[in-house]
Amino acid sequence: MTRAATAPEPVVLPALEGPLADLALALVDTPSVSGAEGPLADAVAAALAGRPHLEVLRHGDTVVARTRLGRPQRVVVAGHLDTVPVSRRTRNVPGRLETRAGEPVVWGRGSVDMKGGVAVALHLAATLSAPRRDVTWVFYDNEEVVGERNGLGRALAARPDWFEADLAVLGEPTGAGIEGGCNGTLRLILHVPGTAAHSARAWRGVNAIHAAATLIERVKAAPVRTVEVEGLAFRESFSVVLIEGGTAANTIPDHCRVTVNYRFAPDLDGPAALARARRVLAGLDPDGAEADPPIDAGTGPVEVELDDLSPAARPGLDSPGARELIDLVRGRGGAVGPKYGWTDVARFSAAGVPALNLGPGDPMQCHTDDEHCPLAQIEAVAAILRDWLA
Repeated sequence: MTRAATAPEPVVLPALEGPLADLALALVDTPSVSGAEGPLADAVAAALAGRPHLEVLRHGDTVVARTRLGRPQRVVVAGHLDTVPVSRRTRNVPGRLETRAGEPVVWGRGSVDMKGGVAVALHLAATLSAPRRDVTWVFYDNEEVVGERNGLGRALAARPDWFEADLAVLGEPTGAGIEGGCNGTLRLILHVPGTAAHSARAWRGVNAIHAAATLIERVKAAPVRTVEVEGLAFRESFSVVLIEGGTAANTIPDHCRVTVNYRFAPDLDGPAALARARRVLAGLDPDGAEADPPIDAGTGPVEVELDDLSPAARPGLDSPGARELIDLVRGRGGAVGPKYGWTDVARFSAAGVPALNLGPGDPMQCHTDDEHCPLAQIEAVAAILRDWLA
């Protein structure tokens, strides 16, 4: 006789009106690696449900809560619930409160990217019952993985009316400053051919890994740009991020798979960025006219697989609401700059909603074994958004 499996206990968040430190730590303590956000999404929906000033909606594991006060403006404040996998070295879930350089921090996976920002949004969603702008609060899944799984993207496609707004604010980590727009991201998988042979008679084969060195050198030497867009300088990068090849230790590899990531500035749309990347890989002038040149590493045509393409977003800092928010951030000593990484401001921008990034935490801490977010920044972002909204 076997025992029936028991359902796991539902996640219950602390009172959203309580201390931000408690809420941020509870979010970190709830594992939510991409694809496994369901329990946390359930907890978020339950914590927001029943509040008379909010209408709570759900699409999969994306939770939307919005005011319907008839204000002349509506803004979106959004953040993703998922994290990258837990560190194998430090096992950074559950989290903890620590003191660093005499200041309290929330330590643990997702504290920076971006449960500190989610804590701010949940706290304000609960406590701002009569904001001067209508607000749509969005908490979504699968941001850290391939774009087709992104919960915000899927909800935008299914229910665009939920996201109509004059401005969107993403709680991505910016050190409590503002980062406008974002670079686009393009990922290509290059399949380099070769010919197998016994490694004792290597001259009878063609080594695909050796041939891939030609492409790696082209990527390494690519003239990446720093491009000014609407007053912000966006720095590009072009990198080989994965190499896979070989079948046995005594065999010349007949195939090598090289993954390349191009982070491109907002002056390029997706097709233009793809054409530029292909010209680099073909050994041509990146500013040339060829849109789809053949790529060869000396062993035959290289098959190019488009693995991901997410467009860039222009800064979107010229609306009245954005300028007011910029003044509040600068009044607290915060900086305004570009977002080098890709964020979902690009999805809002593509939907016709200007968007910017504002959240607690140092972006350099994202995905690290020692990820930690200063509590002072979590509280500062909450104060800035409260002043802006209330």
